[in-house]
Amino acid sequence: MHVAEAGSGPLVLLLHGFPECWYSWRHQLVALAEAGYHAVAPDQRGYARTGGPAEVDQYTIHHLVGDAVGLIDALGEDQAVIAGHDWGAPVAWHTAQFRPERVRGVIGLSVPHRPRSSRPPIQAMREMFGEGFYMVHFQQPDVPEESFDRDPAGAFRRTLYAASGDGPALLPLVPEGGGFADASPEPDKLPGWLTEDDIAAYVAEYEGSGFSGPINWYRNMDRNWELTAAWHRAPITPPALYIGGDRDPVVAHQARKAVDRLADFVPNLRDTVWLSGCGHWTQQERPAEVTEAMIGFLGSL
Repeated sequence: MHVAEAGSGPLVLLLHGFPECWYSWRHQLVALAEAGYHAVAPDQRGYARTGGPAEVDQYTIHHLVGDAVGLIDALGEDQAVIAGHDWGAPVAWHTAQFRPERVRGVIGLSVPHRPRSSRPPIQAMREMFGEGFYMVHFQQPDVPEESFDRDPAGAFRRTLYAASGDGPALLPLVPEGGGFADASPEPDKLPGWLTEDDIAAYVAEYEGSGFSGPINWYRNMDRNWELTAAWHRAPITPPALYIGGDRDPVVAHQARKAVDRLADFVPNLRDTVWLSGCGHWTQQERPAEVTEAMIGFLGSL
C-alpha cells in the first residue's frame, strides 16, 4: 500500500474517494503535521500506486476496512482517527462500526453514514434514477473503464468541475452509449481551487493502474449489503464529525435525509459542519475551513 505521510504525533488516517488518491488530501497532510499529528493518506485498494487484485470480489467493505485496520497495525499504533471523503467515508464509518476499539474518532466528508437498507442498493437506485445513473452504469463489466482510459485528463477535469460548488450540481446520468465522463460538461475554465497541474498529478498517479480497481468498489455494493446483515442498524459509537458542502450533489440528490438523521445512528456525533457554496470535493475546495474543523474535533478527543 502506497501512503503519503507527514508529521508525528497521534495518528490520523485520511481516506480518499473516487476518482481520487492520496493527492486529494495534499492540503491537510501539511496542516495536520504542523498541528502536531501524524497524517497518513494511503492510495486505497485498487487505486493509483497501490493497485490491487483483478478479482471483483476482492473489493468488499470487509476488505477495505481490513486494509484500514492493517495500516494502523503497520504504522505501529493501536488506534487512529479516521477521516474519509466520498467512498473513503463509508470505509471510515464502517471501520468505526466494525472495530470501534481501534478508532479514537471518525470524520465523514460529503457522504454521511447511511444505515443498512431493507433491500439491495443497486436495485433501489435503478428504480429511482434509471440505468444511466453512474452507480448502476458501473455494474457493467469493462465498459465503465473505457471513458476514463480514453481521455484520463478530460475525465478528471469534467468530474472534478461538475461536482464542485462551481459546477452545475447535476445528477450524474450517463447518456445511452456514452461513458461516465459524458455525464459532466467540459468547463469553460477551471475553478480557482483546481489547476491543470492538479489534473496532471491525478493522471500521473493513475498511470499504470487504470480504473478497474476503483470501479470494482461500486460493483460490490449489493455484495456489501449481503455481508453487513449482522450490522443492520448497528450504531457507530466513537466520537464523530460530519463535514459537507451545501452545493454537493451527493447531498442534494441522495443523502440529505441521512445527514439530517445522522445522530440517530451515530449517537456521539459532535458536530455537523456545512460549508456554504462548497460542492463535493470538500477538502480540496475549502482546505482551510475543512482543516480548521478537523483540528478542532481532533483537539476535543
